[in-house]
Amino acid sequence: MSNPRQSFRRLLQFTVVLALCVIILGAYTRLSDAGLGCPDWPGCYGHLVGVPDELPHDEFDRPLETDKAWKEMIHRYLAGILGLAVLAIFIFAVAKRKQLQQSVLLPTLLLCTVIFQALLGMWTVTLLLSPVIVTAHLIGGFTTLSLTWLLLLNQSRDTNAPGPDTSMGLRFWAAIGFLLLVGQIFLGGWTSTHYAALACGTDFPTCMSQWWPTMDFDSAFQFVHHTGVDYEFGTLESPARTAVQVTHRIGALIVGTYLIGLFLLLLVQPQRKFAGLAGILLLVLATQITLGILNVVMALPLSIAVAHNLVAALLLLTVITINHRSWFRVAAPDKR
Repeated sequence: MSNPRQSFRRLLQFTVVLALCVIILGAYTRLSDAGLGCPDWPGCYGHLVGVPDELPHDEFDRPLETDKAWKEMIHRYLAGILGLAVLAIFIFAVAKRKQLQQSVLLPTLLLCTVIFQALLGMWTVTLLLSPVIVTAHLIGGFTTLSLTWLLLLNQSRDTNAPGPDTSMGLRFWAAIGFLLLVGQIFLGGWTSTHYAALACGTDFPTCMSQWWPTMDFDSAFQFVHHTGVDYEFGTLESPARTAVQVTHRIGALIVGTYLIGLFLLLLVQPQRKFAGLAGILLLVLATQITLGILNVVMALPLSIAVAHNLVAALLLLTVITINHRSWFRVAAPDKR
């Protein structure tokens, strides 16, 4: 008879990998301008399975671009599989809650997040890539990944431990680092959905050869949706896009500096459990900063832009792990 805890861990591990794949594929779909590859939802030009080779009539306003349509549909199929995996997690957690020693709160929150993600996916298409919706959809993907990862971390908790063995200072610093990183991920999504990644051209660290170019912050951060507007390729004027890009750069400087401080704080901790995490944090952070710079100076190559999304997710998982380890002790491996 299989151990329910081991089975649950395997299901969570599979779902974490799947959630990462959905984030990567979503970024690839968005960055290759295939977000409206299928102008309807949930099907594609009226087809629930596959993509039509040609359109027999003019029912749809957008011309069929088969390669973009397939990118969008493959993303939807993979997201659908992720939804089923999350449903399986919820059912497993409810049915085996005593053996798992796992509250059903997180699995319920995860299931609700995925259901809302499906709605955001529909609105992304029907509201013509509204930046508010698309950014929320991106954050929802990261939230799904984070909650699944947290469930997996909880399976390694020592529930018999008396409490955390780390200082309140570290826990506070790690929590603020998490909040700052979430804010920076939001700014990254806002930059992408407004097509502002190259608003400063290929200049770095300056912007259009200036340290503080003309910018329109009022227009850059209006969280409203205008009905009937096609947001594909962006609607902001150049000064507003520049404001978005410069804000993202300032955010990167703040978050990067703060996480380096967290890295140094982890190094001086007496608990050896943070040594490996400190090294991972520094490596992933350095990779992310490098990718961000390359995105600008190389004019947003697709492979690097997608990798920037992936490493952002890995950085988030690293910071979540640091927070979790600062509050809970790890149990010995279950060999049953």
